[in-house]
Amino acid sequence: MKSKFDSELEDRFVRYARIDTQSDEKSATSPSTEKQYNLLKLLVNELKSIGAQDVTLTDYGAVIASIPSTVKAEIPTIAFLAHVDTAPAFSGTGVKPIVHRNYNGSDIVLPDDQNAVLSPKRFPYLARKAGDDIITASGTTLLGADDKAGVAIVMTFARHLLQNPDLPHGPIRIGFTPDEEIGRGVHARLPADLGCDVAYTLDGGELGEIVYETFSADKAVVHIQGVSIHPGQAKDKLVNALHLAAKLINTMPQVTLTPETTADREGFIHVYQMSGTPAAADLGFILRDFELDGLRDHGELLKQVCTTVQATEPRARINCTITPQYRNMRYWLEEDMRPVELAREACDESGIKHFSSPTRGGTDGSRLTEMGVPTPNLFTGMQNIHGPLEWISVQNMARAVEMCVKLGELWSSPTSAAPTAIQGNRHRKGAADTAALVDWSG
Repeated sequence: MKSKFDSELEDRFVRYARIDTQSDEKSATSPSTEKQYNLLKLLVNELKSIGAQDVTLTDYGAVIASIPSTVKAEIPTIAFLAHVDTAPAFSGTGVKPIVHRNYNGSDIVLPDDQNAVLSPKRFPYLARKAGDDIITASGTTLLGADDKAGVAIVMTFARHLLQNPDLPHGPIRIGFTPDEEIGRGVHARLPADLGCDVAYTLDGGELGEIVYETFSADKAVVHIQGVSIHPGQAKDKLVNALHLAAKLINTMPQVTLTPETTADREGFIHVYQMSGTPAAADLGFILRDFELDGLRDHGELLKQVCTTVQATEPRARINCTITPQYRNMRYWLEEDMRPVELAREACDESGIKHFSSPTRGGTDGSRLTEMGVPTPNLFTGMQNIHGPLEWISVQNMARAVEMCVKLGELWSSPTSAAPTAIQGNRHRKGAADTAALVDWSG
């Protein structure tokens, strides 16, 4: 279904997608890469040009702005957020967005790699988008719909509200964050700087998806110190750290606990990075589970494997450091489901069939919720993220804008504005305390 938002969304998304904004876990700065400022500063200028107020680029790389209330009642302040960075997992340099207008339902062969084929047989959700305008990359880069689709949606939503002051809504805050893909999107000062009671991230998948349950996540770094010596004199002296790294990985359960062998509510241990020399090696792991007991078990298993490998070579030194990253937002949202319920109501009134299922990942909303700002995650339509087959439907993005407009209206109603635990979240005791859970250095 075509929408009045389609043209603006397409233009915004294509422009944003061309800007390289990949984050870098190895960097200690915030943002982690200077090139993220190319989009952040553009968004500052665009927000000012459409009439947003209090437009600010913080010293930690977040863009924040305000849209004044159009109703007189004292009601909760609602924020809408998206992140500007793209995943380091696949190239984001030289993205060439391609718009496939009025998609005909057949295979889409990406021109820069003839082996990169989007097939509706392989991707059933694509088959349901015949007639939509589909945007892909060219085959050698990711597209960046995660989360430039969210950025385009929030910007289009903001412009629409500012150009239509007759639309009922309370105070709205707009936020764009860096470094979400490396787990550092929510700076310790962000909740206070946003100054909102409730927030929504536009960082979800299929049309109608409303997420209020995410993984809980820890990060583990294993350092292996070997014994280095010239290989010509290595007999009975060399302890090769790379060999021990390989042994450690092979000792881990390969059938039941890796991302490629798990689904639904099953957690995993994922080795995603390895570097080193025979003298020393480092392994990076991410630990994921929907329940804290399961997450703790994953950490204990990894430590046990390290101890086992260490025992095979006492001359080596193997250290495992586990750092908390984020926690399942369900633990807090289930205390007051009104942000989720109103998102569902907004879908109903917009003619969108909604659904909720646990997402096998995390969002900025996971951290914000933990820090005192209830933040469910809403759909954008993005698919096949973090790889060359990533795509987005313009019409799905347009439906997301419609939902956001309706959400603003619903939160401004007298019933929704009634005092509850939601109001006062921005001042909730303990919001700052949880900031210490994250290793902000990456």
